[in-house]
Amino acid sequence: MIIVLKPGSTKQQAEEILQMIESVGLKPLFMPGTERTVLGAIGDERKLGGLHLESHPIVERITPILTPYKLVSRDIRPSGTIVEIGGAAVGGGRFTVIAGPCAVESREQMRDTAMAVKKAGAHCLRGGAYKPRSSPYSFQGLGEEGLKILHEVSSETGMPAVTEVVETQDVPLVEQYASAFQVGARNMQNFRLLKALGKSEKPVILKRGMSATLEDLLLAAEYIVSEGNPNVILCERGIRTFETAMRNTLDLGAIPFIKQHSHLPVIVDPSHGTGVREYVGPMAKAAAACGADGIILEVHCDPTHALSDGQQSLYPDQFERLMAELKPFVEAAGRKL
Repeated sequence: MIIVLKPGSTKQQAEEILQMIESVGLKPLFMPGTERTVLGAIGDERKLGGLHLESHPIVERITPILTPYKLVSRDIRPSGTIVEIGGAAVGGGRFTVIAGPCAVESREQMRDTAMAVKKAGAHCLRGGAYKPRSSPYSFQGLGEEGLKILHEVSSETGMPAVTEVVETQDVPLVEQYASAFQVGARNMQNFRLLKALGKSEKPVILKRGMSATLEDLLLAAEYIVSEGNPNVILCERGIRTFETAMRNTLDLGAIPFIKQHSHLPVIVDPSHGTGVREYVGPMAKAAAACGADGIILEVHCDPTHALSDGQQSLYPDQFERLMAELKPFVEAAGRKL
């Protein structure tokens, strides 16, 4: 439920109501605004009825939250959330670009790619140390050694690093080396992992599952936020459909839907969304045009010899051209690159 207080209500009066909410076993939320203070009560709404808050002298109105995802809904926070990844803002007026190879393969490969994407204007660096692959015979990543390489290159270039976490027990280790977690499509509904990430303070990029609805995605984000971590970035990376021309079908209609229903920032992954290098640029521009807060791209210094996803990774010169071509699309959408 959303409890809107009357103008002029003090923080002390709001705290009294928050204590009442907590006393009946509900989760209280405090959301001060410029004109009104809004409180939230998450849990069994029947318990709230016993408090008779509608009769309280400082309460203006009480409104139910109709969506099943409460904390990530626009109902609870009408303004958009800005999430910081090591100083790089995602959300608001910025269009954030995260770029790097699919997998960390070596120090030289990681350093060369990082220097190239930084020079072209990327804000954050990506690189997988753990790679959940469809085939057990594919390259699975370098593990902790990959994390160390990613951290070294991140420190050397000054670019905050994003990397995937696949196991609950790996959360503390990944947290030590990376600026943000990435939850891959296959783990979007790994609820134990989501809960573990909810106990961290570091940002989480949550990718949409290949067969997940948008409600599924928002409820997965709810798991993280409900555990105490509000720093969630949603990522549309394509869904599996009957179409075989591309790796996935990139659902850009998801962006305006999420923007309307959730306050969380949302980025797009056109690399996995298409699986074809030549299609990445057009879909990155389309992501900017439809209101996304940023993109996450695969770039490799030598895609021909990449151990993972070489066919969808941009060459450094292609990425540099894309950054220049993106600018008018970003500005047309009212953002800055």
